Amino acid sequence: MSLPLSIFIITKNEVDRLGPTLESVKGLSSDIVVVDSGSTDGTQELAERLGARVIFNPWPGYGLQKQFGEDQCRHDWLLNIDADEVVTLELAASIEAALGKPDLSPCGFETDIIEMFPGEARPHAWAFRLSPVRLYHKKVGRYSSSPVHDRVDLAKGTPVHRLNGVIEHRSIRSLGHELIKLNAYADMQADDLDKKGRKIGAARLVAEFPLAFLKAYIARRHFVRGLYGFMTAMNYAFYRYLRLAKYWERRLGR
Repeated sequence: MSLPLSIFIITKNEVDRLGPTLESVKGLSSDIVVVDSGSTDGTQELAERLGARVIFNPWPGYGLQKQFGEDQCRHDWLLNIDADEVVTLELAASIEAALGKPDLSPCGFETDIIEMFPGEARPHAWAFRLSPVRLYHKKVGRYSSSPVHDRVDLAKGTPVHRLNGVIEHRSIRSLGHELIKLNAYADMQADDLDKKGRKIGAARLVAEFPLAFLKAYIARRHFVRGLYGFMTAMNYAFYRYLRLAKYWERRLGR
């Protein structure tokens, strides 16, 4: 069933993960847009082979890249997913049912995104999940222009409904890959904090690592994922500390 829906995905060097992502949404839309920022591993060719419309755009930051993706879409209803995410059958059916209603007015839909670790064939029952808006009408929603925070900003008073099913998020290729990714995030967030003139005390720098570890390991329930959960909680804590350390490094350099 092809809906009046456009799906857009931002990519760079995702050939090993993009296939399942595109396969999971191919029945939902005839307009699937991949915005690529310079892949060298065959991502663009794979996307075209699987039916996506590929457009190159130099990397401007997360929010601006997703805004660019929005602008390339042909339909008014938009679904954004990342190249390491898979839409489950239950979620696809829920999207079809929601957009098939004849009296549907512009609104937003939130859905659970559940993180999965390498080696997991299915989501853990207690895995951490977020519930952002990922399906929305372009009249009432647009991605924030923030270079580090990719979220949909909805017009005031826009109704938000909930979809059934989940997006499976396979963000970690390995612990080493995760650290490389988090180090890049730390640079962007340090720049963002510095540009905004945020004042962060030295005490926060000292406390950030243990508090972030507890947040990941306890509040985000990494402890139920065994040793891998402990290791990813340590990575998360180091990243949260590193972004503040890099922020302080910029200040001390001046």
